[in-house]
Amino acid sequence: MATAHHAHHTRTQARAHTPSAKREWAGGLTLFGGVMLMLAGILNIVRGISGIAQDDVFVATQNYVFKFDLTSWGWIHLLLGAAAVVVSVGLFQAGTWARVAGVAIGGLIMIANFISLPYAPVWSVVMIALSGVMIWALCTVRREDV
Repeated sequence: MATAHHAHHTRTQARAHTPSAKREWAGGLTLFGGVMLMLAGILNIVRGISGIAQDDVFVATQNYVFKFDLTSWGWIHLLLGAAAVVVSVGLFQAGTWARVAGVAIGGLIMIANFISLPYAPVWSVVMIALSGVMIWALCTVRREDV
């Protein structure tokens, strides 16, 4: 009888110390979201620097409702990219604040790339898709799963 009780107690302890599949999945999604946010941030920083330097890779559109000069778009993308990189570091530590901020920054990156679509169409579409996947990953994880 004591042996059966000891075996049950040992299995219970092992389960308590072994992370559940749900917890591992949630941790993986948070890490994935953090990596995606860092990539989006780095790409936005590169795009921002290109815009500030008035690089020739951007298309000039004559009549566009959201027309800013290239330097303004450069600064917008540079600041969003820097914020994304900072928040992604918080995601690697699985902070709830970082998940909320990551979704917000991802949404802002998505909006900025949509608005600046005529200036760099392919890059903007890729960044919108990247941001969408990252937002999905951060919204899928619930607090009790992490």
